[in-house]
Amino acid sequence: QVQLVESGGGLVQAGDSLRLSCSASGRTFITFYMGWFRQPPGKEREFVGTMNWNSRNTYYADSVNGRFTISRDNTKKAVYLQMNKLKPEDTAVYYCAVFNSQGYDDSNRSRQDSYASWGQGTQVTVSS
Repeated sequence: QVQLVESGGGLVQAGDSLRLSCSASGRTFITFYMGWFRQPPGKEREFVGTMNWNSRNTYYADSVNGRFTISRDNTKKAVYLQMNKLKPEDTAVYYCAVFNSQGYDDSNRSRQDSYASWGQGTQVTVSS
């Protein structure tokens, strides 16, 4: 059973940067394809971005592409979400999760139901 713990959230101003961390348990972290999602207040959870196991394949939602960057350190069993040029609409609870589906392509890598082992989330609030 994989356990994920997100951290790094907080209250920032528009235009600021923030880096979220997701720490994982489990000896097979190096094989995990990881995803980040977020749930804005009063809205459904939505896809933010995803990275394959060797960091060579990343994919982002249009709303964050060019501002957010996913990275990982397999030696630390951690994945990160660097968020730059934050906007008030980025306010949300941010979650990491492990990809848990067959294949990994445009048909499934942004779908919530392709992921499992969700963390508890970390709150990011961006003030205007």
